[in-house]
Amino acid sequence: MSTEKEMNPAEVEQEEHDSNYQPPPQKTIEEIMAADAEDESLRKYKEALLGEAQAEKIIFDESDPRKVIVKKLALLVADRDPMELDLTGDLTKLKKNVFVIKEGIQYKIRIDFVVQREIVHGLKYVQKTYRMGVPAIHVDKMVQMVGSYPPKKEIQSYTTPFEEAPSGMMARGTYSVTSLFTDDDKNEHLKWDWSFEIKKDWQ
Repeated sequence: MSTEKEMNPAEVEQEEHDSNYQPPPQKTIEEIMAADAEDESLRKYKEALLGEAQAEKIIFDESDPRKVIVKKLALLVADRDPMELDLTGDLTKLKKNVFVIKEGIQYKIRIDFVVQREIVHGLKYVQKTYRMGVPAIHVDKMVQMVGSYPPKKEIQSYTTPFEEAPSGMMARGTYSVTSLFTDDDKNEHLKWDWSFEIKKDWQ
């Protein structure tokens, strides 16, 4: 999170690069294993990467057709219990559960998710933060490349690098966040809104 700022030319160029990026065509697990089959080292690498998914269709939840099921967001601060949002229920209620964050602390965000059916390429976590008010002010955008993940029978997770909460009297107040879990093909696996309040102390 940071104070409001204009994008510099390098950031504009990066955004333009991202918008022009063409991801490689998606391939099934069978197609991935069949490609370059004569390359022994590459075959072993793919076997290690895909694990059980190369031998059977991994389905975590038969009733859910999605390839990526986002389960939970956790706000991680040293020496404190994780503050968690359950992302499997009614997402419209999440804003009512306002996290209280002490100004200036270091924190990470962990996303717990399931990948099933097929490998997912280029997962990405995008977070836009707004200062509540009339009108709301866009103060920060975070884009984290999560990576490519094979299907697994257990929950997988991604944790962002450390971020620093704003500090000072002007930074205190309530913020609204829009989070998006997407991928190279711009599939919207989950989009949700949540809130936090920055205070001088935890209480």
